Amino acid sequence: MAILVTGGAGYIGSHTVLALLQRGDDVVVLDNLSNASRESINRVEKLAGKQAVFCEGDVLDRACLRDLFAAHDISAVIHFAALKAVGESTRMPLEYYENNVAGTVVLLEEMRNAGIYQFIFSSSATVYGANAPVPYVETTPIGGTTSPYGTSKLMVELVMQDFAKAEPQFKAIALRYFNPVGAHESGEIGEDPSGIPNNLLPYIAQVAIGRLDKLGVFGGDYETPDGTAQRDYIHVVDLAQGHLKALDHLSKVEGYKAYNLGAGKGYSVLEMIKAFEKAAGKAIPFEIKPRRDGDLPAFWADASLADKELNWRVSRGIDEMMRDTWNWQSKNPNGFR
Repeated sequence: MAILVTGGAGYIGSHTVLALLQRGDDVVVLDNLSNASRESINRVEKLAGKQAVFCEGDVLDRACLRDLFAAHDISAVIHFAALKAVGESTRMPLEYYENNVAGTVVLLEEMRNAGIYQFIFSSSATVYGANAPVPYVETTPIGGTTSPYGTSKLMVELVMQDFAKAEPQFKAIALRYFNPVGAHESGEIGEDPSGIPNNLLPYIAQVAIGRLDKLGVFGGDYETPDGTAQRDYIHVVDLAQGHLKALDHLSKVEGYKAYNLGAGKGYSVLEMIKAFEKAAGKAIPFEIKPRRDGDLPAFWADASLADKELNWRVSRGIDEMMRDTWNWQSKNPNGFR
């Protein structure tokens, strides 16, 4: 029996594929390589000393999915494949809904046709919306999302809930994660965004390596200790382990369940800059810019449910996040290219 990982060549997917291979699981990776590199899986296989099966294809392609499920004995699916840039989603809402929502529906239909009913979904803290009290807890109602990206994640969770009610065999976990950062300690795999990074830490890292001139900090007048926005950052290796814990817990789930994966504390933009400067031993030039529409001043997770039910908690702090990010970026100044 193998685990299918959609989007497995991407940032979080590749780290999860590595964790699965290292513990002895058989893995099939499906990725259309629109925002990922085949090289990431090559490096994962070298690190693990074990091969994965790689299929280049799209979750919207029914024929591809049918062939894949017919060719491999799949027991569960971990679904990462999605477009993921908040700002881009406001300019390309139809593409986000097609890929993220319709693509997931097609995947679930073909899983059902193949008799596969175990599903882990890569969700997001954005499903809590703009008015949720901090810290975010799973009992907080979801909705009020501020971007098509966040709404697409919300819609998929609603699809999962309805499918679980209609199909008693379906067992699904939505993992709502906060801000994944860092890289594998080897420096062989890490975050490799195409074009200008959308997320804070890869932007900082590319400034440090000289690919970008300076960092734009959006908002310096929030009601936070230093005026910059606070977010919950989680090391990607801890996040990958969360997926393994969720996979092992699926048999105990009745229908659908959601868990927060976060560190349970917030770091400001300026704190992140200072911590990276310490790790890299160099200054990061930055400029305070106006706030962006839709950005919230501060939020972080209550991850106690994952601790209690999945036996999962973070083990890497801000120093490890920065050390591993710089190790990856300095060894791979141009990413996988």
